[in-house]
Amino acid sequence: MDSDFGIPRELSPLQQLRSQYQPELPPCLQGTTVRVELGDETTVSEASDSHIIARAFPRTLGQPLAHFLRETAKVSDAHIITQLPSIRVGIVFCGRQAPGGHNVIWGLHEALKVHNAKSTLLGFLGGSEGLFAQKTLEITDDILQTYKNQGGYDLLGRTKDQIRTTEQVNAALKACTNLKLDGLVIIGGVTSNTDAAHLAEFFAEAKCSTKVVGVPVTTNGDLKNQFVEANVGFDTICKVNSQLISNACTDALSAEKYYYFIRLMGRKHSHVALECTLQSHPNMVILGEEVAASKLTIFDISKQICDAVQARAGQDKNHGVILIPEGIIESIPEVYALLKEIHGLLREGVAADKISTQLSPWSSALFEFLPPFIKKQLLLHPESDDSAQLSQIETEKLLAYLVETEMNKRLKEGTYKGKKFNAICHFFGYQARGSLPSKFDCDYAYVLGHICYHILAAGLNGYMATVTNLKSPVNKWKCGAAPITAMMTVKNWSQNAGSTSTSIGRPAIHPAMVDLKGKAYELLRQNAEKFLMEDLYRNPGPLQYDGPGADAKAVSLCVEDQDYMGRIKKLQEYLDQVRRIVKPGCSQDVLKAALSVMASVTDVLTTISSSSNGGQQMA
Repeated sequence: MDSDFGIPRELSPLQQLRSQYQPELPPCLQGTTVRVELGDETTVSEASDSHIIARAFPRTLGQPLAHFLRETAKVSDAHIITQLPSIRVGIVFCGRQAPGGHNVIWGLHEALKVHNAKSTLLGFLGGSEGLFAQKTLEITDDILQTYKNQGGYDLLGRTKDQIRTTEQVNAALKACTNLKLDGLVIIGGVTSNTDAAHLAEFFAEAKCSTKVVGVPVTTNGDLKNQFVEANVGFDTICKVNSQLISNACTDALSAEKYYYFIRLMGRKHSHVALECTLQSHPNMVILGEEVAASKLTIFDISKQICDAVQARAGQDKNHGVILIPEGIIESIPEVYALLKEIHGLLREGVAADKISTQLSPWSSALFEFLPPFIKKQLLLHPESDDSAQLSQIETEKLLAYLVETEMNKRLKEGTYKGKKFNAICHFFGYQARGSLPSKFDCDYAYVLGHICYHILAAGLNGYMATVTNLKSPVNKWKCGAAPITAMMTVKNWSQNAGSTSTSIGRPAIHPAMVDLKGKAYELLRQNAEKFLMEDLYRNPGPLQYDGPGADAKAVSLCVEDQDYMGRIKKLQEYLDQVRRIVKPGCSQDVLKAALSVMASVTDVLTTISSSSNGGQQMA
């Protein structure tokens, strides 16, 4: 099938029009020179993890932030690189496909050719397996013609998502050495970028000249931290899902006799479900983070839905739409404990049809209570990270089954006076992730591709391409790069549920949870009661590329107050001003004022830092 990669696509009229769209570049990436300012050395986000991460990354930990500057910027210690030799770069899709991924390749190819036409970009065919086997396709303008601004990963394809074992990292090293690569760009989410960091350290130890760069591309929206505001693909999948959800809302309102239970792809955390709720205003959403924080059981959740159905029936509303993130099943305490037991038994080689006899009494009781279709799905072998196969577990059908059972009981008892409960179940995931990318994702991915070149031109290894101030127009975006090690934490874990012994995990970028103290969640809570009872359904319509809605961005992106990289840079500017003012020879009054203020600031920051680290360790 390798011969199918890179072949010209047959494009519809809309696809042809989209292939002609030229994304804009921020001023800091324009021109034929690379202008980079290296900031202070970075640290890890949790002080308690520092010694473990330092042992794993002795060569790539503590590297500085990089800021790319516009031509007119006046920064005295900026590195201005004008002599840019030709380089050879490899690029590989490692994560699950996300709309916009092709534009990372386009942006990188464009940057390579603008700065030196003799540079070469090699795409690895078939993901990480293609990297190990050294199967490449040289990217050219002709090959890119029918892939610009298009969805999917079919230009290069993908297979496994990991570069982790000794055999795998050695194969990657051999491929980069044999192909004489100056850079390797890894496109993916938290797992792929964690692997990129470990690979960068391994290459540095092996004195391999190939620099490794990561790109945040995942539809889950969970690669978020102080350096990364958004992920390529998230904007598109939320807009496509929101239209489908809104259509279901309109249908429910028209027929007035169905409840739609819609499960949304997004892995363990609920970013997609939250964003789609803010865009389309369904009646209910049950976030996994809420379930985990409140320790809700499966019966608590079904009762919550039943009470909502009954309250709406009191207003003669016998319809509704309920969103369920696919990861909620792992947030329910008793179900999570059951899954851990099942996974442990599967690892021990116990056959699936024998597992029910070896479960603990509590887990066995729950397992026997569940309907047969869910039992079968819970017995599936886990993913490589030991999580359940979330896309295969039909939680929406389980909840609909439990709610229908309870509503029929209430109807028979006379406590429920509404119409007979009818549920329609859907799973939205694969349909959306193959979509044409939104205008935002086209722009964002293309810019990240250009940043990858700038990172390599600056000679940086183990970095992730970053853009901040994303809620502003493209010409105000701030481009930079952050060491991947600065995004890592270490988690303790137990092999089996209920086990008292714990193991220290491998340093990794861990998926970000929905922040239950964040502004996006606060916006949901402010409107939750109105969404539930008033049918304030909102239809954003299909993806827009021109006119109203074309420049719309994710609600969760726009309401949060981010730009961490910009603030770090602003702090450095203030510190530089202090250094310029308070020099040997300054007046006693200036020196005393500076000492007094700095002592107060240091005390406050020490207190906040200690409190923050203590809270993180408890979590």
